[in-house]
Amino acid sequence: MAITKSAKKAHRQSLRKNAMNDTRRAAMRGALKTARTALKGDTKALAEAYKAIDKALKRGILKKNTAARRKAKVAKLLKA
Repeated sequence: MAITKSAKKAHRQSLRKNAMNDTRRAAMRGALKTARTALKGDTKALAEAYKAIDKALKRGILKKNTAARRKAKVAKLLKA
């Protein structure tokens, strides 16, 4: 357990960041699932999936190449 005041604050911050990352990760997974179950050529589902992936990348939840790979995979699935 944290002892110093700064360590306690850092722990509180890490808990908040962890909760936000979990929320962002869940939103991304939901968007990808929606895109996978969507019909071929559904540009709205593709746009939502891209948006979720880009936000996860921006927040540091995904690495650059992982995000690119996931975007390519979902685009290939929805290709008309």
